[in-house]
Amino acid sequence: MPPILAAAYLFACFLIALLGKNRKMGAWGYFFASIVLTPPIGLLLVLASDSKN
Repeated sequence: MPPILAAAYLFACFLIALLGKNRKMGAWGYFFASIVLTPPIGLLLVLASDSKN
């Protein structure tokens, strides 16, 4: 994988982590889920989860 694509992949995972920081799994949970499952699936997880409150 070219370095620019790897950086873009990690940046997308980081953005998803920011979106999920106030959700059940927290930022780290969504970050690692996005790395393992790909960012689009991580985004679906964020959108489908409940907030912490």
